[in-house]
Amino acid sequence: MSQPGPIALSCGEPAGIGPEIAVKAWEALRSSCPFFWIGDPRHLPEGTPVKEITAPSAAATACADSFPVLPIAFAGSAARGTADPANAAGVIRSIETAVQLVQTGEAAAVCTAPIHKKALIDGAGFSYPGHTEFLAALAGRSRVVMMLASDRLRVVPATIHIALSEVPKVLTPALLQETIEITAAGLRGQFGIAAPRIAVAGLNPHAGEGGAMGHEELDWINALIRQMQSEGLDVTGPHPADTLFHAAARVRYDAVVCMYHDQALIPIKTLDFDRGVNVTLGLPFIRTSPDHGTAFDIAGTGQANPTSLIEALKLAQRMAASP
Repeated sequence: MSQPGPIALSCGEPAGIGPEIAVKAWEALRSSCPFFWIGDPRHLPEGTPVKEITAPSAAATACADSFPVLPIAFAGSAARGTADPANAAGVIRSIETAVQLVQTGEAAAVCTAPIHKKALIDGAGFSYPGHTEFLAALAGRSRVVMMLASDRLRVVPATIHIALSEVPKVLTPALLQETIEITAAGLRGQFGIAAPRIAVAGLNPHAGEGGAMGHEELDWINALIRQMQSEGLDVTGPHPADTLFHAAARVRYDAVVCMYHDQALIPIKTLDFDRGVNVTLGLPFIRTSPDHGTAFDIAGTGQANPTSLIEALKLAQRMAASP
């Protein structure tokens, strides 16, 4: 396996746990997974052995004994647990810088720490629903999908942050087909799986049970999957979701495309809560992030668990090294 370049880690919301877990991740990984943090060094935990760098190429050497920082001056302070909208422009610039560096090849991948959307709206008029949509806009992509991945399971929700009552309206044949295609392309291109096997969960209980518990499977989901099979894609389903995630079932696929948020996130968070990683598929570069938020309630207390960020950095490294 070739050694990829360093990973660009955007700082996220500086008043949350992002700075703390970034330093803990560096302490755990050091030179085994070189990365550099993009943000204001003032926001890091006191006593962090900071090494300011001017280019990503310096990160690999620096991280052996120092925390590599590509510095950006922020306008505000970082009182733990209280977001300062004055920092919004700096948070956005950190993300933009990470994307720019991966697009120029100076960084191997982008890893993003959690942001606080309200602070970005209040401080900079941020107009995107979240990280993923902003990254898609920076990359010039109109459609990307969210994958949650761990060593035990990969899941992709076709619809995400909408009410359950809206799912049957938003879930269309075109949306589901595009989600499956982007998932397959991501598994091939970023995970190195030459012939990905994708299972599709049913929308209704028991995948509709022949129309007794819903008609979407009969009306169009079955036909779409058969069509995609005829085009050469290894896709199966729709499968009853209640029998799709146990150990024996998981060996039969590389990823599951689910119909809505909780159908995807409940199983992976149950199986591997601390090690789940958010991966954005459909971007022209690698992007991972920890699968949690800013955790203002414990910011600065030393309690924050860095495991998800560590896994996000390690997965980004493996994806960057994938042939």
